[in-house]
Amino acid sequence: MSNNNQNNTNDPLLCHWADQMADKIIREKGDLDSYTCASGITPSGTVHLGNFREIITVDLVVKALRSRGKNVRFIYSWDDYDVFRKVPANMPEPETLEKYLRYPITMVPDTTGRNENYARHHEVDIEQQLPRVGIEPEFLYQASRYRANKYAEGMKKAMQNRDVIKECLNEYRDDAHKMKPEDVYWPVAIFCGKCNKDTTEITDYDGEYGISYKCECGHCETADIREFKGAKLGWRVDWPMRWNEEKVVFEPGGKDHISPGGSYDTAKLVSKRIYDWDAPVTMRYDFVNLKGVPGKMSSSKGKVIALPDALDVYQAEVLRYLFAGTRPNTEFAISFDMDVLKVYEDYDKTERIVYGIDKAKNDEQFNKEKRIYMLSQIDGQIPQTMPYQITFRMLTTLLQIYSGDIDKVISSLGDVKPEQEERLRRRAACAWFWIQNSAPSCAEEFCFALRTDGSKADLQGDLLTAVKRVRDEVVPKIDTFQIDKECQQAMYDIATEMGIEPKALFTAMYNALINKDQGPRLGNFMRIIGKDQLSSILSVY
Repeated sequence: MSNNNQNNTNDPLLCHWADQMADKIIREKGDLDSYTCASGITPSGTVHLGNFREIITVDLVVKALRSRGKNVRFIYSWDDYDVFRKVPANMPEPETLEKYLRYPITMVPDTTGRNENYARHHEVDIEQQLPRVGIEPEFLYQASRYRANKYAEGMKKAMQNRDVIKECLNEYRDDAHKMKPEDVYWPVAIFCGKCNKDTTEITDYDGEYGISYKCECGHCETADIREFKGAKLGWRVDWPMRWNEEKVVFEPGGKDHISPGGSYDTAKLVSKRIYDWDAPVTMRYDFVNLKGVPGKMSSSKGKVIALPDALDVYQAEVLRYLFAGTRPNTEFAISFDMDVLKVYEDYDKTERIVYGIDKAKNDEQFNKEKRIYMLSQIDGQIPQTMPYQITFRMLTTLLQIYSGDIDKVISSLGDVKPEQEERLRRRAACAWFWIQNSAPSCAEEFCFALRTDGSKADLQGDLLTAVKRVRDEVVPKIDTFQIDKECQQAMYDIATEMGIEPKALFTAMYNALINKDQGPRLGNFMRIIGKDQLSSILSVY
C-alpha cells in the first residue's frame, strides 16, 4: 500500500488548489497503491503555452498527491497516431509535407532533417524542455502502442458494442445532431495498408478481430486487428479505452472538452458502459493568452509561443509561479511586455514573505504564499539560503552597463553567495533577453548603450561647460555619496550656479553617456556606472 500520512490532510500548509484536488482524488478513488495521473496531446505542431497549461496542471496535482505520501504515476501520452490534417506555417518544405496529408503523423517526414519523423520533431522539442521546469513524466507513444497491437482487445470490445457507443455519443446531442438508427457507425478508423492514408471505409466486421475495408486508392482487404498495423479507435472512444488501460484516476481537460455535455461527459459514459472503468476525476483548465509578444520571438514558431520561448524571459521558478498562482479554470495572459517586471516583483514579494523579510497579513496568507512558492520551485523544496534578490529592472540596467557580461554584473554586486549564483545567472540571462528582444518595442526608454567608442554628444556653450564640471567636480566624488539624492543634488547645484535648467543639464548628461535624452534615474545610474567608466566616457569633452 502507499505510504499514507493521514496527518498531511490536516496540514494547513497544504492549502493550494492542487492540494484540494489531491484530497478530492483520494476521497473519490480511495487509498490506492498508486495513483495514475494523465496528460496528453497530439504533436501536430509546436507544443505551445496553452498545451503547457495542461502539463503543469497535472504536475502540480501530482506533487500535491506526493506531499500526502502517495505513490503517483505521471503519464504523458503522445497521440502520435493521429491524422496529419494540415501543413503548419513554420515547417520547411511545405510542398513535401502536402504529399503526406491524411497519413498518420509518425509517417510524415521531418523536413528539417533533425528527427526521424514529423511527430518526433515536436515531441523532442517539449521532452527536452520539461526538465528545465521540474516536470518529468513517463512518456507513452500511442503510434507505437497501436502498431504493436496493444489495443486489439479494446478495439474488439468497441466494435462489438458499437450500438452502445452510438447511444453514448447521442446522449448529449440535440435531435438535429444525433445519429439515426439507420446510420452506420464504426468506432475504429483504418489507415490503408497500401497507401497509408485514412481515406478508407469499413465494409464489414466478423464480430471478432476481422475488419474489412476499402480505400479511395482502390485497395481492399480484410485485416486481423491482432496483427494489422493500421487500425485505431476514434478519439472519443480511444480516450476512455486508455483510461481503463492505464487505470487513470486524474486527467484535466480544456474548457471545450469539460463543458456540460462535452467530450468528457461522453467519454465518461463509454468508459463505464464499455470498459467498466469509472472515469478519472477531472478539472477544467482555461486558455492562456499572450500579451506583448515581439515578432522576433514567434516568427519561427508559426505564431505560437513555445515553452523555450517563455523560458527566454521567465526563469523557471517564475514561470511555474504564474501557473501555480492562478487557478486552472481562470483565463490569464502571459506577458512579454512591461508586465514582465510586475510578475518578477510579485514573485519576489512572495519569496520575501516565505523567508520572513516581509510579513504576511495573517497565517492563512502566509501558508498560501509559502505553498505557491514551494510548488514554484523546480524540485519543490525551499532553498536553505534565500535566493539573491535584485529587481528585474535593475538587472537590465546593470547588464546594459556591462554589455551583457553576467560575470561582471555579479562581480559588481559584491555580495552574491556561491549558492545563490546559479539562479541569479538564470535571471540575468532572462533580463538580457528581454531588454534586447522585448523592451525595444514596449519599453524603449529602458534601452541604452554606454558611449564606450569615444563618440561625443553635440554639446555647446554652457551645457558643455556644465558637463565638464560634472566630470571634474562630481565624478571624482561619486564613491563618497551615500545615497542617490546626494549625487543628484551635486549636479543640481552646478546647474543652479550656472543659471541652467537642471533638466537641461540632466538631458545633456544622458546625451553624453548614452546618446539619449533620458534614461535610468541619473544619480543612481552614475553611481552604478562608477568613477572610472564615467571619467573615461566624459574624457572626450
